Amino acid sequence: MKKRIFSGSGTAIVTPFKDGSVDFSALKRIIDFQIQNNTKAIIVCGTTGEASTLTEEEQKKVIAFTINHTAKRIPVIAGTGSNSTSHAVSLSKFAAAEGADGLLAVTPYYNKTTQKGIKAHYFAIAEATNKPVIVYNVPSRTGLNILPETYMALGAHDNIVAIKEANSNIGALAETRMLTGDTLDVYCGNDNEVVPFLSLGSIGVISVLSNILPKEMSDICELFFEGKVKESAELQISVIELCGALFCETNPIPVKHAAKLIGLCSDELRLPLVAMEEKNRKRLFAAMQQLGLIS
Repeated sequence: MKKRIFSGSGTAIVTPFKDGSVDFSALKRIIDFQIQNNTKAIIVCGTTGEASTLTEEEQKKVIAFTINHTAKRIPVIAGTGSNSTSHAVSLSKFAAAEGADGLLAVTPYYNKTTQKGIKAHYFAIAEATNKPVIVYNVPSRTGLNILPETYMALGAHDNIVAIKEANSNIGALAETRMLTGDTLDVYCGNDNEVVPFLSLGSIGVISVLSNILPKEMSDICELFFEGKVKESAELQISVIELCGALFCETNPIPVKHAAKLIGLCSDELRLPLVAMEEKNRKRLFAAMQQLGLIS
């Protein structure tokens, strides 16, 4: 068994902006809010963190700040993925030197490499540092899907320890679990599928929803781990409408607006992302109101 980074609910946090720049005061507030509400890990500079529109300097500053402010209270996993392997390696080395507990690397988007290329890409990242690597598979964004046989090959590397799976294919997940055994942990990558993933041996979730409901997402996992499957499923079902509202437009557009509504940060985005449509804002407001998050 490889070293496990965390189990339960980890949050893929937003990167707050103010007047075009990173708002580090709000970032501090976001990190503390997560830790106070039982989140098991912070994932920084992922998709939800708008890493694709951060400059390299900004991304490094956000990673370093998050590591420093979290101060080992819970693990910090740095998003260091890129469609350029050399850039991903460079960012991974930086995050490792700063003290990240793990690295999250998305599949190479746009290039759409082969399964052989996927293996070469991740092996290069895994060889660059001694930090554990989480492979992030999100075909809806990258146009590239990792096959179960490829996961089996990746799991043979000591530093590749886990998967964040967001392909919504439960059958493929079962096959992956069969082929990889205990060589790869699995984190659910879709907030509306946590309990089904847990039932197939997933050890948790890397969540967008937990930006807003960190305790509830943590409870879904903890209840399941305690054998209270019915209660876990009921809690999952209770947040399904909010899950839908948070993904009715491209992530992180809705979750940033939700964060604004509960006073965590502004809903400022970077182009090409733009503010939520009014009809979708109403849907999000109603879903949050139903759960008592806002009055």
